[in-house]
Amino acid sequence: MSRALLSHILHRPPLLALSRRLGFARRSRSGARGGALPSRLRALRLNCSAAEATASADEAPAPPARKKRVVSGVQPTGMVHLGNYLGAIKNWVALQDLYETFFFIVDLHAITLPYDAPELSKATRSTAAIYLACGIDSSKASIFVQSHVRAHIELMWLLSSSTPIGWLNKMIQFKEKSRKAGNENVGVALLTYPVLMASDILLYQSDLVPVGEDQTQHLELTREISERVNNLYGGRKWKKLGGRGGSLFKVPEALIPPAGARVMSLTDGLSKMSKSAPSDLSRINLLDPKDVIVNKIKRCKTDSLPGLEFDNPERPECKNLLSVYQIITGKTKEEVVSECQDMNWGTFKATLTDALIDHLQPIQVRYEEIMSDPGYLDSVLLDGAGKASEIADSTLNNVYQAMGFLRR
Repeated sequence: MSRALLSHILHRPPLLALSRRLGFARRSRSGARGGALPSRLRALRLNCSAAEATASADEAPAPPARKKRVVSGVQPTGMVHLGNYLGAIKNWVALQDLYETFFFIVDLHAITLPYDAPELSKATRSTAAIYLACGIDSSKASIFVQSHVRAHIELMWLLSSSTPIGWLNKMIQFKEKSRKAGNENVGVALLTYPVLMASDILLYQSDLVPVGEDQTQHLELTREISERVNNLYGGRKWKKLGGRGGSLFKVPEALIPPAGARVMSLTDGLSKMSKSAPSDLSRINLLDPKDVIVNKIKRCKTDSLPGLEFDNPERPECKNLLSVYQIITGKTKEEVVSECQDMNWGTFKATLTDALIDHLQPIQVRYEEIMSDPGYLDSVLLDGAGKASEIADSTLNNVYQAMGFLRR
């Protein structure tokens, strides 16, 4: 990895970013380390006394190691619901303090199935406002719209040339969605959107990707694509074309939250809460008013067994509702069991309803404030897209070079 590119990614001066002690240098296929210190700096280090070294360290302390990078997004189709919030957005709020984070609205994914074109831009703005209302801080995380960074589409096409169609035919969600839509009505984008998802992740050299348990297949495909492209075009092949050599992409890892990774439907404890479910009673939308939340919880599916418990596989609805209550209140599993195990459903539903309303009300108030100031929202998205484009364009240019394209 060249010093200039490494500095660009890490936003640090090139010479400081080269310290081997920080662990940034990678081994090439031959086993040699890239990013070695220039001979001038090696000589300076060898010739200085211990006292001089201590003084230099005091004047210019080594920068902290780069935070790992996390990338994720939500589609602007339908209303953002409790499953999106508890399974993703709420966790992002904590992640932004621990990692370098990029959270975007995946509007390009929203057109893989029939959609309402006039509503797309409105839903995109609304989703961005919900990110902010839920606690995503634009001073800590980059918030942007997927289509505002053109590199997503360009890299998708390049990756498509190296992705065997047999890999895509095995994707479970494609089989399920195409069966529901009817094969004659399915567009090519529904088959190839996992390649776009891979592009979303690999553009930013992501270390970790927050995924629900049902999305791990997509991340595994991303890992396979990255390894395949690295093998086809990286290493010495890339170096011979004038590149730095080594891997074109970092191979990302999954980050699965310990709880709330998969919130289930209110009408079927075995199905994931979904925007596409035909009944609105199956989900709590983040912007639902109080009376709607009361009605949905009152009518949600339960069972006739006494008491409440987490771990009975024959009571999926019970586990789901207790899990929602646990995450909303911030209590431990043991605290929820102690509080709720002897409750009847009527008492627990009232308790859960109150907890949901109390938790969502501040989000709804903040959302209205943000939507009433379109200039602020525009500035957040513009700034986020600018930061994202810097990294995305660098990755894309490397791929074009390694694949042999003549650049302008």
